[in-house]
Amino acid sequence: MLRLHPYEYHRPVRLDEALDLLDEHGDDAMPIAGGTDLVPNMKHGLFTPGHLVSLGRVRELHGIDRADDGSIRIGAAESLDSVSRDAAVLEDWPMLADACSKISGPQLRRAGTIGGNVCLDTRCTYYNQTRFWRESLGFCLKKDGDVCHVVPGGTRCVAAHSADGATALSAIGARLEIAGPGGERRTVPIDSFFTSDGVWNRRMKRGELLVALSLPPPAPGTRAAFRKLRIRDSIDFPLANVAAVARIDQAGSTESLRLYVSGMGSYPRKVGKVEEIVAGGPLDAERIEGVAEQAFRQCHPLSNITVDAEWRRAMVPVMVSRVLHGLGETIAG
Repeated sequence: MLRLHPYEYHRPVRLDEALDLLDEHGDDAMPIAGGTDLVPNMKHGLFTPGHLVSLGRVRELHGIDRADDGSIRIGAAESLDSVSRDAAVLEDWPMLADACSKISGPQLRRAGTIGGNVCLDTRCTYYNQTRFWRESLGFCLKKDGDVCHVVPGGTRCVAAHSADGATALSAIGARLEIAGPGGERRTVPIDSFFTSDGVWNRRMKRGELLVALSLPPPAPGTRAAFRKLRIRDSIDFPLANVAAVARIDQAGSTESLRLYVSGMGSYPRKVGKVEEIVAGGPLDAERIEGVAEQAFRQCHPLSNITVDAEWRRAMVPVMVSRVLHGLGETIAG
């Protein structure tokens, strides 16, 4: 039986109180919202904080509201289930609702939060194991060791990003509101939030909290779609996921395209050089095939997930093709 280590549990009701607790206890404290990822990791000895700061009662982290400029503000502690069912999200960005509805199972979606999904710890077949299992291999770069079992001789952790909601939010172009101790606040585009370091793949200092996410209003002609590849069509983490947002004018020509693929590296990867393939024409079979080939050239999964990396790479153009065909079915706004 996997047991939790002893720790002290704090339940603040104000954001400043939560930030003060994290600041007071420093590296010995961690925030916890739904806990659907953190608690299993604690049982495996991947994290052993002496203090857990619960965010569930912090009012500033809740609520889904439409702002005067038409954007949608989502509190970071809103559950994945509530985001997937919210009327405003379904009206403007049904693709995000779809992505959230595909995360794990219904019980965990009611507990897990959208902010927790954005800040989800990266995963690796050599990392997400019991301490006994990891110790038998001499640990790894991400935790307690100095060897990468995925890339022999590698000096940087290559654990994989596996957050479905974050991939959809990247394609949408969401902005993230982050708070730190002492009342410090900043807002950053999600594109500049992630890093390539699998150990800590986000530009947040320890002690900072993700407060809310802001979704821009969809421009006229915006279409968006999401697809997820997994072993079973429920529960499982993604082997890959793809999100796309395009603008189609009234004549059927493509004005812009944002395409993101995740599960390949430590953050959602934006597929480059796709707009020049589709610009000025419809998303027909020829252009979709060109974009799918471009994604295949740029995406190179590693053996950090148990399923064969070459098969996962071969599935990239298949998934991209399905997403782009799905743009004709899912309209934002």
